[in-house]
Amino acid sequence: MNKVNRPLLNRRLEGLGTTIFAEMSARAVATGSVNLGQGFPDRDGPVQIAQAAADAILAGRGNQYPPGPGIPELRQAIAAHDERFWGLCYDPDSEILVTAGATEAVAAAMLALVEPGDEVIAFEPYYDSYAANIAMAGGVRVPVTLRPPDFRPDPGELAKAITDRTRLILLNSPHNPTGSVFTRDELAAIASLAVERDLLVVTDEVYEHLVFDGEHVPIVQFPGMRERTVSVSSAGKTFSFTGWKIGWVKATPELVAAVKTAKQFLTFVSGGPFQYAVAQALALPDEYYARLRDDLKAQRDLLTAGLSEIGFEVYPPQGTYFVTADIRPLGYSDGVEFCRNLPDRAGVVAIPTAIFYDHPEAARSHVRFAFCKRPEVLTEALGRLARLAG
Repeated sequence: MNKVNRPLLNRRLEGLGTTIFAEMSARAVATGSVNLGQGFPDRDGPVQIAQAAADAILAGRGNQYPPGPGIPELRQAIAAHDERFWGLCYDPDSEILVTAGATEAVAAAMLALVEPGDEVIAFEPYYDSYAANIAMAGGVRVPVTLRPPDFRPDPGELAKAITDRTRLILLNSPHNPTGSVFTRDELAAIASLAVERDLLVVTDEVYEHLVFDGEHVPIVQFPGMRERTVSVSSAGKTFSFTGWKIGWVKATPELVAAVKTAKQFLTFVSGGPFQYAVAQALALPDEYYARLRDDLKAQRDLLTAGLSEIGFEVYPPQGTYFVTADIRPLGYSDGVEFCRNLPDRAGVVAIPTAIFYDHPEAARSHVRFAFCKRPEVLTEALGRLARLAG
């Protein structure tokens, strides 16, 4: 057989490889470690919502291709949810698009809206798929760094990063991996720059209901942002069904049409029966959302207190599933090496946050732990991590 001599991987994707989440989750299985790396709950969501998905399958609803934009029931439920919680009004027929999770939504937005050579500003550290999505679109990633201990966005630094080649700002609040929740004033400053410089904004708000300190403020609420913002969210984090991969895009008809043009050539459609279930989930009473937030806040407090007691320097998150900690007080300096050795040393999996940076030195000693696990699992993990301080 003749060997292909040219590189096989598109050069835009060089260095991306297998995600750190897949690598570390495989290490968790291989070593029997407690997996505080990948952000998925260890309990399923509401039984009645799982039953709704099963009923849809057995009733033959969604087993064949659903409508391209998503089933009408789900699009209507998304519109009702956003009006209920955020006072936002979207037309379910022309301003909402259902996607295969938020990951596809962001990817389709980048492919649809970014020309080769366009600059995309992202706040680092950032979720790893952002780098791949921008690269696949041929865009140029321009980082603006969030720094400890509070990981606040700096509007002055953002303004300096904007050039004539800047196309859009990729925003994530509540922010993964730092847990920072951007304030109303910070978002107003970002919105003002977007309007002044005529930039698009793609905003990933999958943790919109997981805010423990402060408030979630959709940037689309600010003047001039409705016509330039693509808002992304999903069901996975809010309802603890991350494997269903049901996400959505909200924007003006023109922006939704652009994103749909790219999306239809990615997955076309997905998750038909799950769409019916998520439509029911979005209508759950306020008590559900409050209990979800309160349970996760208690788990956050359990993990952050335990990590501090062991000796980590902990940066308490305002929201999301994650807490960032510095390993230097324990005598370590390299987060990547620390996390690769941690399963064998302590039987716990974490994620090095340096891999989420273009400037990894800004977080060389930082690691991320997920607290979306049962309290007894977190307690077991803390017991194992205590060996590091022994």
